Amino acid sequence: MHSMLLRSLSYSAKNLSENRKVLIVGAGVAGPVLAYFLHRFGVRPVIVERASQLRTAGQTVDVRGAGREVIRRMGIDHIIRENITREEGVAIVDSAGRTRAAFSVENLGDGGFVADIEILRSELVRILYEHSRNHTEYIFGDHPSSINDRGDHVQVTFASGNEREFDLVVGADGTQSKTRHLVFGNNTSTHPQDMYTAYFTIPYSHSDGRWARWYNAPKERTVVLRPDNQGTTRALLLFRTSQRGYEDLDVDTQKDLLRNVFADAGFETSRVLSGMKNANDFYFDAVAHIKMDRWSQGRVALVGDAGYSSGVSGTGTTLAFIGAYILAGEIGCHQDHTKAFIQYETLLRPYVTAAQEMAPGSIRLVSPKTRTAIALRNTFLSFAAKPAFTGLIKKLTKSKTAEKVTFPDYETILAQQ
Repeated sequence: MHSMLLRSLSYSAKNLSENRKVLIVGAGVAGPVLAYFLHRFGVRPVIVERASQLRTAGQTVDVRGAGREVIRRMGIDHIIRENITREEGVAIVDSAGRTRAAFSVENLGDGGFVADIEILRSELVRILYEHSRNHTEYIFGDHPSSINDRGDHVQVTFASGNEREFDLVVGADGTQSKTRHLVFGNNTSTHPQDMYTAYFTIPYSHSDGRWARWYNAPKERTVVLRPDNQGTTRALLLFRTSQRGYEDLDVDTQKDLLRNVFADAGFETSRVLSGMKNANDFYFDAVAHIKMDRWSQGRVALVGDAGYSSGVSGTGTTLAFIGAYILAGEIGCHQDHTKAFIQYETLLRPYVTAAQEMAPGSIRLVSPKTRTAIALRNTFLSFAAKPAFTGLIKKLTKSKTAEKVTFPDYETILAQQ
């Protein structure tokens, strides 16, 4: 019965799509997910990636709520679980490395900093690439230099000089999306969070254990160490400032900046800064929300962080899976791209709006400013970590994190057409 449904789906989808071709810009998370489902729904995907190979930079990411249903529909849930980092929880530590509060995966589940599906971004990207590459044309080391909507098609000129035509173009190239800048110009509302973050890998130390460790230093500085499943440790540095433009500096200057900002931070920061020197996966960026009135213009649309980055909310990867699935499904169901894009936004907009809402005081909880504020926050968290309270916290957070996007079963819809 299942094989008959898939054959019916393939036949119906191909008749409906008339072999349309879609260019996807970006081979991160949203791009390959979109490509996988576009092919499944009878549309020809082409992915162009600026980098010469898959990008391996990035930290541990998680997939929650409805994102897991998309993973299940891709048939890769077992593969992802085989590659999770197996972090046991997160410990809030002081400058001497002493634990002030600890939250295990079992205690908070999807409501905590660490979920039960935590995977290195590089591993996730590799899995998605392997799952989509046999049915997707991948182009590495190139990117669009111009995107011209001709009404009945999109003409794309690449930096390599090649020119090609596509039925649709989708930008899946992250918060600093060049596709967004090329097509939408200044019609984007970028909301800086007055925060910068850096990710990189350092050698594992015995003190890293199996728990993520979260440390706050005065002046709104944060250090997070997360042991991975590859014998190394992923470091995160985060600091707050109203200064703009640090994300545009060259890598060496960014590293110098971090050494100056975190010079006297305490904890194991000197070890982190030392490891940063030789890190070949260093990544630095400004934290911001991307808020747009529309995620499409003509025959061009945006998906994932390119259209609706959620900053430090921790929902970016989940939104990438959900958004890519809905966009692929609507393109597959509608010959008219305008109808497909409208339905895509209608279904996804409420979830994105909720994900981008920051609870009052959440930034101060993540990054207290003074020693006194840090001590008070740690005291509060030490009480919250007690068994009597974790059950209540889990109940309070479950109602929010378990909210599911109501998306159609596109496989069934297309099979019936």
